Amino acid sequence: MRLGCPGLGRGDVPRCALMAESVPLRLDAPAAQFIKRPPNDGPVSLPARTTPCIFDMATKPAPESWQVERSAGGIRLSGCLVTADAAAVVRAVRDSTPDGAATTVDLGDVKRIDGSVIALMREDMNRRSVRAEFLRADRFRALFDLYANDKPPTPRGRPLESSVARIGRATLKEAANVERAIEFVGEFATEVGSLFRSPRRAHWRDILPLVERAGADAVPIVLVVNLLVGFVMAYMSARALEMFGANIYAADLVAIAMTRQLGPVMTAVVVCGRSGAGFAAELGSMRVSEELDALRTLGIQPILWLVVPRIIALALVVPVLTLLADLIGIIGGAFVAVTSLGLTARAYFAETRTSVTAWDFESGLVMSLAFALTIALIACHQGLSATGGAQGVGRRTTSTVVASLFAIVLLDALLTVTFRVFGGS
Repeated sequence: MRLGCPGLGRGDVPRCALMAESVPLRLDAPAAQFIKRPPNDGPVSLPARTTPCIFDMATKPAPESWQVERSAGGIRLSGCLVTADAAAVVRAVRDSTPDGAATTVDLGDVKRIDGSVIALMREDMNRRSVRAEFLRADRFRALFDLYANDKPPTPRGRPLESSVARIGRATLKEAANVERAIEFVGEFATEVGSLFRSPRRAHWRDILPLVERAGADAVPIVLVVNLLVGFVMAYMSARALEMFGANIYAADLVAIAMTRQLGPVMTAVVVCGRSGAGFAAELGSMRVSEELDALRTLGIQPILWLVVPRIIALALVVPVLTLLADLIGIIGGAFVAVTSLGLTARAYFAETRTSVTAWDFESGLVMSLAFALTIALIACHQGLSATGGAQGVGRRTTSTVVASLFAIVLLDALLTVTFRVFGGS
């Protein structure tokens, strides 16, 4: 401990000089009893100026040092190895031990060692492939056992399983998904049935905005896609038709294909990737943010408030988009017929009128309506089943597109066969 009286000016007398004959120190004693009194116990007289003495109690003794020394076959540590010196100790040990070698570490002269020093030192040695043997370390055995890291952490992963087990797990998962989809369709049918008793439960005002988003906003992309489809179909068939002198039948080929198959299918694909994914993302975000629970708290059924308007909107717009797709696809074929096959526009459209019947358009519209209902149901079901935040919403959106595309192809095959059997064409 260092005593000091800084701040003394010339002629100042420190109070500590008057304490030679003071009474013993007591914390509750008045300040006057620490001042020396004259023998006659008369009044106390102090110098003109006195300056209080400052006792520097904050000064601590210097910490004990540590040392790393090379010895026969290894190194010897001594002193106090504390956390504050951990980095310096590790550097000194690294400088004294070559990489990839076997060495000994003598801890007999160590008075104190912190766990952080042990952890960092062993980590550095393991990283440099140094095989260390600690000598005379019985006093610190508990710390060494606590911070032992000789074995690398075992990576976690799925246990190995056979292909049959993976196929079985995937089958069970898909079966559960099908079961939930059937439950959703049943719940939807039940809620729709209740609308006949209380029509005001549905959110009818939301239908027009949805029609605009799913229909009017999708017109440009639908027209461009189907124009190119009709163009490519006529262009690919042009050479074969020229070989047989059947250029005029390009109009039959394009018109029938567009009205029966390509128009409804390509329109459904565009709606699936655009509106279906959008519906799933919207409902999924509402699900993970607990907005659906808030609707239920208010006594509103999410199926009537959210699902029904979207299904009605797609059922209205997809057949209209299909008609536009049929017409623009026929126009695309006409461009190729006029420029590559030597036909006139009048001849092309005259042949189109003779080859296409009302049933061709009707079958395409029936297909488009089935596609619309399927896409809307799949999108709403996937959105309402989303869990796990943004990642779960993304997975459900992807599942919506994949499942919708598969359903479109499956329905197209089934309806084509059905129309062939019962329609006779």
